Amino acid sequence: MLDQVNGLPVHVLVLHAAVIFVPLLGLGAVVYGFFAALRPRIGWAVALLAIVAPVAALITKLSGTEFYNRLLSEERVSPAGKVILDGHMENGTITLWLTLALGVVSLVLFALTARNPRALPKIADIAFGVVLLVLAGLSAWYLFETGDSGATAVWGTY
Repeated sequence: MLDQVNGLPVHVLVLHAAVIFVPLLGLGAVVYGFFAALRPRIGWAVALLAIVAPVAALITKLSGTEFYNRLLSEERVSPAGKVILDGHMENGTITLWLTLALGVVSLVLFALTARNPRALPKIADIAFGVVLLVLAGLSAWYLFETGDSGATAVWGTY
C-alpha cells in the first residue's frame, strides 16, 4: 500500500506533506503556547495540525521504509549510499517521535484552554510554551536533517 503508485515511490509523493505540516504545527503550537490572547483564533487550526502533522510524518516514515527495503532488495544501493540512507532513516524516526510529542502536547494544551484561553496559571502557560518551543525547534531541526540526508542520498555521489 505504501510502496508505489503508478510506478512512483509513495515516499516521494507524501514526504512533502510532512515538510509542510510539521513546521506549520511547530509555528502554530509556539504561538498558541505563548500568546493566550490568540488562542481563540488559532486553537482549532493548531488542534487539526496536531493530528495531521504526526500522521503525515508517520505515512512518510512508513513509505520511506518500504522504499528503502525495495532499494535494498533490488541491490540498487552502494555501501556508502546505505550509510547515508541509514542516517536518513534514523533522522526520519526521530522526526516522527518529536512530531508526535509536539502534537500530543499541543492537543493537551488545547484541551485545557479551549473554553477559557487563560484557564492555566501563568507558570503552567510558560512551561507549556517552553516545552512547545523546544519540541518545535527539535522537530524542525530533525525535519531539516532528514530532508538533507535524503537529498544527499538522491543527488549526492555515493
